[in-house]
Formats: sequence, C-alpha cells, structure tokens
Amino acid sequence: MPTPEIKVATAARPVPSRTLIEGPFAWIGADMRGREAEWAYHLSPPEIAEIEAAVRVVRARRLDIADIRRRDFPLPTLGPVLERLRAEVLDGRGFALLRGMPVENRPIVESAAAYWGVGTYFGIARSQNAQGHLLGHVYDLGKGLSATNPNLRSYATAERQNFHIDRCDVVALLCLRRAKSGGLSSIVSSMTVHNVMAERRPDLLDRLYQPFPVDRRGEVPEGKAPFYEAPVFNEHAGYVSVLYSGLHIGSAQRFPEARRLTVEDIEALDMLAELAGDAELRLDMNFMPGDIQFLHNHTILHARSAYEDWPEVERKRHLLRLWLSPPGARPLPSVFAESYGGVTIGDRGGIICKGTRLHAPLTPG
Repeated sequence: MPTPEIKVATAARPVPSRTLIEGPFAWIGADMRGREAEWAYHLSPPEIAEIEAAVRVVRARRLDIADIRRRDFPLPTLGPVLERLRAEVLDGRGFALLRGMPVENRPIVESAAAYWGVGTYFGIARSQNAQGHLLGHVYDLGKGLSATNPNLRSYATAERQNFHIDRCDVVALLCLRRAKSGGLSSIVSSMTVHNVMAERRPDLLDRLYQPFPVDRRGEVPEGKAPFYEAPVFNEHAGYVSVLYSGLHIGSAQRFPEARRLTVEDIEALDMLAELAGDAELRLDMNFMPGDIQFLHNHTILHARSAYEDWPEVERKRHLLRLWLSPPGARPLPSVFAESYGGVTIGDRGGIICKGTRLHAPLTPG
C-alpha cells in the first residue's frame, strides 16, 4: 500500500485586497537619497536675475503680494522649468526641491514677492487658516503645544510634526532661516505606504478606506460641524488620494458625538504612522536658506522634527508657506469638499470661515 503524501501546513501570506499602486509616485526613500540630482533643481544666475527683475517690476507697480498673478511675473527662461517641475509634482514622484533663491540679508517683502511669483507657476494661493493668510509663516509663536491646545496649529510651534497632509493640492515651503538645531523635513510616499500595508496587513489597509472622524480644530466653515468624517485612502477616477492627519483624527475624540475609534482603527493608524517614519521608506531633507520644497499632498505625507531655536528674534527659524491649487490637477471625490471647501480643479483647498479676510501678511502671527 503506497505511503500517503504528508502536506506540512505553512502560514498563508496575506492576499492584498487592494490593487498595488504602480508608477513614479510609489517611491522608496533609500532609493531617492541617491538620486538627488533628479528631484533637486539649482537656480542658475540668469534664472535668479529673471526672478529679481520680475520682483523689481511688481514692486515698482506697488502691487500687493496677494494681487500678483502669473502674468505680472514673467520668467521667460525659468517659467518652462517651473512648469516641468509642476508636472513632476502632480504626475510624477510628487515632490521637488528648488534651491538657490536669494533670501539672506534681504527685506522679507522682496523674498516673499519672489517666492509668491514662483508659486504662481504652480497654482493659485489658498487660505491657510481662519484669518485668511494666503502667505503662511512657519514660525514658533511661543504659545504652547498643539497636542494640548486643539485650537493651536503645529506650524506655530517648535514641536515635532508627525506625518500628515495639508488641506490643499500642493504645499510649498521656502526656508528663510534655519533653527539652531533640529527642524528636519521628512517626506514619504503615501502610495508606497499603501502598498506595504496591502502586502502585510490588507485587513488594516481596508480599514483606512473607511471613514474616520476628523477634527477641524476650531477652524469651522460656516454651516459645518466642528468635525467631519473621511477615509484616509480615497479611490476615485483611477487615482488613490490621501486625507490624513493623525493629530486631527485623534483630537476628534474630544467630541462626544464623534464615532469612537476601535482597536482595529488604532492598529491601522499606528501601522500607517510607523511605516511613514520607516528609515528605509522616508526621505529626509535638511533645508538651507533659499530652498523651496513643493509637495503633492495626495501622494506625499510630510513631517518635521522638533527644533531648538535661537534666542534672538532676528535669527529665529522662519519658513514661508503657500497652499496652492494648480491647473491640471487630478479629480477628487466629493468627500474632499469637507476638507478642501470644494473639489473643482484649480479652485479648491484652503480654509474659509465666517469673517475670513484673504491677505498675505509679511510678519508671523
């Protein structure tokens, strides 16, 4: 009688329930570290001269920074380069670093005008807070910590910022001054994080496609509730786009009417956060004065390490920020209107509340 075949049971590998995302936006930080020449562009002296000439023109016309449009800021040589970078941000790896903007020992009005003018080649500026700031200041105001004050935004502190997206298609940061120590910028492909979760824990990835309560943290548009519900990963029109801030999801639990997070919810969010900070997956950037970073929020998560600042006001860490709504952006599902105020391409993103007045302040506050 033949001996029966004995089959040894082995642990089954999880079967992804979601299609893996392919393309240039699903990158790995360890690989990108060796390819800086592909994502960092250094301004040439003639390109800098073009920017400075455009600044002189808008300053001579006495244009308020918030009124500067692309047609007011001609960049014959640099303009096509910026358009290529915008396409790379929207349809490629999702980020770019522009280096060499002259900012040191210059009046902030000149640096802000140059930065704003470059930004017009990426999109239309959107309000970054309930005060209507179209030009944001990433600067420690010394008012405490966002972790303990739900109405304080973390960009106005020196604390660590965990991985998140901003409420716009593209966010741009210009470094004016560095901190005494710390303040490292970290980014990660949320599409790669998605793929790793699909392969390791498809059950937790599926949970991130379901709605979570999200705190508006005191910046409540007229007629809206103080929190809304949205999934982290959102599939629409052939794209997967991300809405994520662990801080905002966690602080929504302060509202009794918000759905309580389950053990599975917390496990899924913890895995997302752990993968975002993975040294192999993430890419760190140490900004120098004059660096401009552009990020596509739908495919990139960003974070910042805590920092120690200089005691002198004139030396304190200072970045300028733009939230931009570009032409040619991807379609978004209707749930994004809760965070973006709408989903119309070229006219979405930002925060508008009762009494919001759009302007571009030149000082933090």
